Amino acid sequence: MRVHHAPGAVIEELHRPPAMHRIGQPHRGLVLCHASHMVIRAPPIEARPPPWGHPIGPPHPGNGPAPPASPASGQPAERAMTDASPPDPLAAFSDRLAALAAEAAGRVVAVHGRDGRARSGLLWAEGLVVTAEEALEHDDDLTLTLPDGEVVPASLAGRDPGTDVALLKAATGAFAPLPAAPPAALRTGHVALVVGRGEFGPAAAFGLAALVGGPWRSMRGGRVDRRIQLGLRLDPMAEGGAVLDHAGRLVGMAVPGPRRRTLAIPAETIARAVEQLRTRGRVARGYLGLAMQPVQLAEARGLIVVGVDPRSPAGQAGVLLGDVLVAWDGAPLGSVREMLARLDPDSVGTTVTLELIRAGQPHRVQVRIGERAAA
Repeated sequence: MRVHHAPGAVIEELHRPPAMHRIGQPHRGLVLCHASHMVIRAPPIEARPPPWGHPIGPPHPGNGPAPPASPASGQPAERAMTDASPPDPLAAFSDRLAALAAEAAGRVVAVHGRDGRARSGLLWAEGLVVTAEEALEHDDDLTLTLPDGEVVPASLAGRDPGTDVALLKAATGAFAPLPAAPPAALRTGHVALVVGRGEFGPAAAFGLAALVGGPWRSMRGGRVDRRIQLGLRLDPMAEGGAVLDHAGRLVGMAVPGPRRRTLAIPAETIARAVEQLRTRGRVARGYLGLAMQPVQLAEARGLIVVGVDPRSPAGQAGVLLGDVLVAWDGAPLGSVREMLARLDPDSVGTTVTLELIRAGQPHRVQVRIGERAAA
């Protein structure tokens, strides 16, 4: 076997027989050819740039042109792109929450009662503050810490245990109230922000709207327009504070629910209660004049009458001690809560049909619902 090569060619001895290499395939930069003799030719070696456009390593005459410089910095474009950090979405989200909390804090006050503990309240209108009714243990010795730090006395204009709304009067000065969020804007899974104020200043917490449902009745018979439950525990200091949506609009007032999970009394419910408290000092509730407790009958559940005020609407209609109420205008009655739910503000002055069992026999009586006297 003879090997011919041109001047300057690289000759490399193969460590395996030629038969083990496929014809025409490169091997260590060489090409194998079968003929009467083997000719090994070294292909020209070219410096190929990497796929991103310029040689690896520092530029020098043998590696081709240097990358273009950034016009602004004079540095190579790749270095300028590396130094420019991408926007941080978490930082932007955090800044947004902080901005919303700061804006709402200018509409939230601290409410101080006789016990000395601070609760939160909403600046509703000039001279009017809304807070949680359950947070007010007493009606007197009330003071407010305004957003600017000024402490002013406050008086109770009215309270509605059914919706957990209390209205206070104080010298708040002029301000622009928080805009109300449209009722349909909040959906389950949306972010909600709670902003309150305590003795050390404003406080905030955020979570998701864990549940957004339709109208419901409170344990005290109040009609609440929407069931809004947040996925966070409520700090006692924030009770009575503002619940905001992602745009900083007022969803409602924060109150404690089961296991101190945050409930929001919707802004539309607050507005309805405030109107009655402002003009009348209380929210009207229906009144029958009966004391009842649940009882199980053979065919159904009902409410047995254990006390009757003879001068009450039910007493005047002929309801007797021992009667068992089983239906209200045809709707079954199985619990005292169901009865209280029907004695809402809209029931006052209406006439209803009560179906009852007396001495084992069915009876019906017509009752005109009265108005419960102020406590």
